[in-house]
Amino acid sequence: MKDRDWIEWAKRAGVRAGKTVAQAAIAGIGTAMAMGQVDWKYVVSSSLLAGILSVLMSVTGLPELEER
Repeated sequence: MKDRDWIEWAKRAGVRAGKTVAQAAIAGIGTAMAMGQVDWKYVVSSSLLAGILSVLMSVTGLPELEER
């Protein structure tokens, strides 16, 4: 893979991971609000874990990138 392909992959994987982090945070905050109290350590840690897992899953391939 060319250098520019890795850069493009990193950008797209980063965008995907950012969206995943935001979705996990929204879900965590919503669930915690329903229970009456937001545990911010839980929300942050679970959201970051979701982002890390998203990047790891992107290693298997991103549908946004064309295969060459």
